[in-house]
Amino acid sequence: MMSRRTFLGTTAAALGLGGSAARAAKGDFEVTRSEAQWRDMLSEAEFRVMREEGTERAFTSPLHDLKTPGIYQCRGCEQRLYSSEHKFDSGTGWPSFYQPLAESAVGTKPDRSLFITRTEVHCSRCGSHLGHVFDDGPPPTGKRHCINGVSLTFVEA
Repeated sequence: MMSRRTFLGTTAAALGLGGSAARAAKGDFEVTRSEAQWRDMLSEAEFRVMREEGTERAFTSPLHDLKTPGIYQCRGCEQRLYSSEHKFDSGTGWPSFYQPLAESAVGTKPDRSLFITRTEVHCSRCGSHLGHVFDDGPPPTGKRHCINGVSLTFVEA
């Protein structure tokens, strides 16, 4: 049986919700680039997720099942975001973490694009969309940072 979170995530991805109508976080960021510069450095899928707040299809990221110790960085600016020590299998199809390396590494904002209000999470250094944070994660935080793998790079410890 499909869970509500899997249904909502796969439906949003299939419908392209959160796509070109939305944009990456607004604000003053340490790393800034023009749209052309972002397009030059990112694949089409990476640009759609990171700069247009899209969602990759569930279970498509090679980082989803990765169990190697290391650090997950922002693909847009190489800021260190998440540790493999905080990663867990949420069953949703996206890399999931119960906390970032530092609270200052990510920013959040309300996302009302999918019939409900969710909490969008983005890189605090470049504003790139990473995914969403939910209140159904494991202890000790109870949070689930559900992150698009295309928004991340992995550096093995």
